Amino acid sequence: MPLDFTAEELIPDHINFPVVYEDTNFHKSKYVINGNTGEYLGIVGKKFKCASHGDFFTRAHNAVSEHLGEEVCDSMNLKFSTARNNAWVMMEMVMPNVLRKIVTDKHTTTIAPRLIALHGIDGSCSNQVYYGAIDFFCTNGMITGDYDKIKRKNTTNFDLERFIGELEHTIQDFNNTADTYQQWAETKLYTIDVSAMLKSIMSDEKAEKMFSLYNHETVTRGRNVWALYSAFTSYANPLNVDTNGFALRRTGNDTQAQSLWKREQDVAGWINTPQFRELVAA
Repeated sequence: MPLDFTAEELIPDHINFPVVYEDTNFHKSKYVINGNTGEYLGIVGKKFKCASHGDFFTRAHNAVSEHLGEEVCDSMNLKFSTARNNAWVMMEMVMPNVLRKIVTDKHTTTIAPRLIALHGIDGSCSNQVYYGAIDFFCTNGMITGDYDKIKRKNTTNFDLERFIGELEHTIQDFNNTADTYQQWAETKLYTIDVSAMLKSIMSDEKAEKMFSLYNHETVTRGRNVWALYSAFTSYANPLNVDTNGFALRRTGNDTQAQSLWKREQDVAGWINTPQFRELVAA
């Protein structure tokens, strides 16, 4: 498929709209409005400016495609998730042309590189790009322990090509991360008190649910660090939230996608704790 798209070709209609502003009665703020529907999406500072979702994500996609090349990107899978009445959008880019296998003594799964681009037009987030992997067996998404992130101020003059160019080592970093995951798959936890470790990095209630989820994962993957990490990433998988014991609160607000993304950041934080690192090294 062609690697360069226009916004009309790439972006779903409901998020491909012009951003319009209207003054509020307060001299330091203005409304953010969906230019197609007239819906009021938020209030921002008077000097706030941003690109539209269509402009930002089209430029992000095309810059990634140009940077990584056709061999990596010609079968790229795209998924868009929204929150805050489409004011917050996440674009997920998965590259199935670059695959690595993670092998335990019970199971083999395949992972592929995954890039995440975030954009908010109501001041809810700046331009952000993260990268990691996707597990095709369970569709769990992963971002690395320091959740490698490039972040820039949300402005209309944002140089996205330079921004994406900073991901020069994306594929090599993916392979390095896959090597780490394979090490985790080979690190047994038979003699480790996993429950105690979990209680040291999260609340007791959450730790008990996570330990149950870990035990479920061990049936397929074996009793190893990779199974524990799979339990972590299941916590942030939208397909699992109604069955894994970690249901999202039904607040009536349009925040599910944003909440799940926050969970991915929680996971990245957990695997970056001294307790988890000690467990991996045990």
